[in-house]
Amino acid sequence: MTDVFGLSHKDQTRHEQVVFCADDKSGLYAIIAIHNTALGPGLGGTRFYPYPDESAALADVLNLSRAMAYKNALAGLDHGGGKAVIIGDPATDKSEALLRAYGRFVQSLGGRYYTAADVGTYSEDMDVIARESSYVTGRTVANGGAGDSSILTAYGVYQGMRAAAHHAFGATSLRGRRVGVEGVGKVGHRLVEHILAEGGEVVVCDVDERAVDRVRQRHPEVEAVADSAALKRSDLDVYAPCALGGALDDTAVAELRAKIVCGGANNQLAHPGVEKQLADRGILYAPDYLVNSGGVIQVADEIAGFDMDRARARTAQIFDTTLKIFAIADDEGVPPAVAADRLAERRMSEVGRLRAIWPGR
Repeated sequence: MTDVFGLSHKDQTRHEQVVFCADDKSGLYAIIAIHNTALGPGLGGTRFYPYPDESAALADVLNLSRAMAYKNALAGLDHGGGKAVIIGDPATDKSEALLRAYGRFVQSLGGRYYTAADVGTYSEDMDVIARESSYVTGRTVANGGAGDSSILTAYGVYQGMRAAAHHAFGATSLRGRRVGVEGVGKVGHRLVEHILAEGGEVVVCDVDERAVDRVRQRHPEVEAVADSAALKRSDLDVYAPCALGGALDDTAVAELRAKIVCGGANNQLAHPGVEKQLADRGILYAPDYLVNSGGVIQVADEIAGFDMDRARARTAQIFDTTLKIFAIADDEGVPPAVAADRLAERRMSEVGRLRAIWPGR
């Protein structure tokens, strides 16, 4: 049985709530998806992107909100999974009126969903949205926020990469390791800095040549290749996808020469089964929603009053959680992605059920 946009009824009902938001005068067309609130209100960013159609936007927001539920659970946060997408080109369609209209829709959910920045949105945009909603985080420092969440996102990926190196190579150091970073935008360029600071070698690619130029002007020793396919075929120790999702499909896995996959992009596996293909080829996969959770740790910390030292210390724990996931995967004979899902689902179930215990007032 299919319903809207060809999605099965089962796929739709896996989410607690999906809200379509439209305001013709400002040009707003957005979708907010709340996967579950077992651990608390949904938390996840707002992506502003020129999707080819509503079906692609809906599929993306459903996948992203589900990933946020698992990400927040593994990060130890008291938040469920939520995400939003605004359909349009942020370079031409973003306006104060549109962002404020969107903020009113977020407010209408009464705290079931907290939003933050994502692809195509920034802390400054969150300040505008916050003029209409109390449920906004990831704001600018000038307005009491934590600022750019890519700072701790990249730091968390770096910690996950160190853990993967320890598991695969027997040492946490990236010195002398060759790392291919696909996408050197908000997160990718910061990850490059961490790798170089430890003595690693870096190869990059990006669809935006200006992003590559900015990295190479700062670090001439960084090598650049033409495109994603060339990067995956390169002689690498680590492949770090930091652009949009779906980087690892059947063809990519077959061509990949790296021993480790660890990057900042969401939804890196193009379809179920890719995690097994990676394992079968002896490629260690650090689950994306585990290692890239530094950003959500940062914006979640802001809700109660931001403290960078506290948020950074919590992000550093990604190293230990990643090692734990690899150990579970080895013990249970499953790919790390399956082990991560099991650990996240266990926390959602065990902690979520406590809501049935009424604590009184």
